[in-house]
Amino acid sequence: MGLNEARTVPHATPASSANDSSRQRDPNPASITHLVLIPSYNTGPRLLQTVREARAAWNPVWVVVDGSSDSSDAPVITLAAEDPGLRVLRLLRNGGKGAAVLHGLREAADAGFSHALIMDADGQHPADQVPAFMAESVRLPAAMILGVPVFDGSAPRLRVGGRRISNWWTKLETGGAISDSLFGFRVYPIGPLLAVMANTRWMRRYDFDAEAAVRLAWRGVAAVNRPAPVRYYRPDEGGVSHFRYGRDNALLTWMHIRLMITGLVTLKLRPWRRPPGPGPATPA
Repeated sequence: MGLNEARTVPHATPASSANDSSRQRDPNPASITHLVLIPSYNTGPRLLQTVREARAAWNPVWVVVDGSSDSSDAPVITLAAEDPGLRVLRLLRNGGKGAAVLHGLREAADAGFSHALIMDADGQHPADQVPAFMAESVRLPAAMILGVPVFDGSAPRLRVGGRRISNWWTKLETGGAISDSLFGFRVYPIGPLLAVMANTRWMRRYDFDAEAAVRLAWRGVAAVNRPAPVRYYRPDEGGVSHFRYGRDNALLTWMHIRLMITGLVTLKLRPWRRPPGPGPATPA
């Protein structure tokens, strides 16, 4: 086994009657094309709550534990042993959000899934919006369904203000196709995203969300921008953030420099061209 080879946490095998009962209680029939994928790194108690909310909204839900050391995955593993709609994958060491997503996407593709809704493990993303985003993806399977954050009073002003810079760059790079570059609540077509990630060693950490949207737009994948509420939890509410202003803003700056150079060299960067697909935000 490699240094960071993932381990699938096996389901326990409950008695058949208990398993049948679990399936009967599940209000969501299992999709064979679309799954929810939740990457998690040291998310604390919020992870279990997020997983419960996601499972209440969709079936199946997969969690990729990205080398967590806080034991936050333990109750989720216990839950998965009783829930056939929940699967846990565990990476042995932390590789970053994009790396965790990439592993989950590969496993999902191998299992026959065509689309994945990515959502954060910290409770910021609205699980009750999962069915609507999935329905939009079913209606437009060739598109990526991108959440556009609707902030409330819990949002840090510095974070809200800072993302405007990244959004400005992303709109330039995609001709205005992407309304928000950093909101990670999205449905991606798995095949095109895997193809994009196979051609770069980047997109493995915090740069994943922005670069994935830009490179998919360059590939001709239409963007459907759909509003979705976001909530930031305080530390006393169990909120956990691994965002570091200096480190991650430097990573985003380098990412946009790379994308600008790549776009100009390959003629992908043509702000005057009409973006593919629906473009502007659609109502929730």
